[in-house]
Amino acid sequence: MVEIAQIRASSPTAATLPNAFAIASGKGGVGKTWLSVTLCHALARAQKKTLLFDGDLGLANVDIQLGLEPHHDLAGVITGRCRLNDAIVTYDKGGFDVVAGRSGSGSLANLSAERLTGLSTALAESAPTYDHVILDLGAGVERTVRQLAAQAQTSLVVTSDEPTAMTDAYAFIKLMLLQQPGIDVRIVINMAASESEGERTYATLRKACTSFLKTAPPLAGVIRRDSKVKEAIRNQSPLLMRYPNCTAAGDVEALARRLLETP
Repeated sequence: MVEIAQIRASSPTAATLPNAFAIASGKGGVGKTWLSVTLCHALARAQKKTLLFDGDLGLANVDIQLGLEPHHDLAGVITGRCRLNDAIVTYDKGGFDVVAGRSGSGSLANLSAERLTGLSTALAESAPTYDHVILDLGAGVERTVRQLAAQAQTSLVVTSDEPTAMTDAYAFIKLMLLQQPGIDVRIVINMAASESEGERTYATLRKACTSFLKTAPPLAGVIRRDSKVKEAIRNQSPLLMRYPNCTAAGDVEALARRLLETP
């Protein structure tokens, strides 16, 4: 179990990135990486220079979803074989840049504090050249996840209506607030049966946060369940490219607009 003193002691030293959104979940299987990819694409379509950083240090798969085979990846950056800028590749079809992780590199999830701080510093140096940086984080509440999340100005916590997903989302919010009181955390409900069902799921999570954490994270958006999402992932093609007029595509573009409009 993670102790409160340990959480506070592990607060990051790297600069907060005012243009970064951390996409977190607390639990796997809620569509976090797909949302990161699609949100990045939506921002690029809005003429924003955007970087997608695959910060899932244990089970990276952004490159798989996009069909990329980069020469350098995050594993090389962490081990010192290349610089972060060397690992940035442009995904021409979507008009955004990507720092890929390495699928199956489970050892990366247990980085030393020194290497994690070095990675955060390198990210802080590259971020100002972009309008926005999307950090696709790993599931769970480990130190690596919390430190990268805290580096972003805003954390979008993705959950669904599954009880375990909501419980884990609550746990992530709780630990982030313990580590960094006042952090900007917003909720995204994914795979909702309808917009109203998504709002009800949010209301349940919000009530728990209000009752026990004395905070009410706002709703960033509701993404409705859409069979086109799985088809796009299966074909290693961004949803906004393959099915730009489907329900989920419209919901993510609406989310992107709200993020751009809200400081």
